[in-house]
Amino acid sequence: MTALDMLLSPGAHLAPIMAARGEILALTEASGQAVLQPTDPGGLPAALRMALALRAARTVGDAMLADHYRDRLALLPQAHCYAPFGDPRTRPKDPRLAAIVRHADRLAREPKSATKSDIAALGEAGVADADIVRLSELAAYLAYQARVVAGFRLLESTR
Repeated sequence: MTALDMLLSPGAHLAPIMAARGEILALTEASGQAVLQPTDPGGLPAALRMALALRAARTVGDAMLADHYRDRLALLPQAHCYAPFGDPRTRPKDPRLAAIVRHADRLAREPKSATKSDIAALGEAGVADADIVRLSELAAYLAYQARVVAGFRLLESTR
């Protein structure tokens, strides 16, 4: 069962639509695995990534998506270290982690507002270039996933 299956619980109306897009949905699932729990997480451990996903879901107001990421986060080693940052009101004290969370928030709320100076601020806070790319990939995936889920929900509600 894919994450989208769990998030959507496709009924008789939605199942054929999802089946017709099986290859795209399989690629979506693989992309999610690659950005959320990669083989080489670099300086962004899986628990931090999952907490940022939870935070983004809460930021966009998707309770079901937030529950999904909260449950996934709870299963990971180091969850206790990063779980507080799943709450958009929580700010880390560590400067590097604070920069990561601040940038993730910007990308979840207003991705077009991110500038070169925002990227420079990440580097100045000690975030490696490869981790800046990883963070951007994560944010892009989360935005995509939220829109796919919203689109399928809309299709389901029109039956």
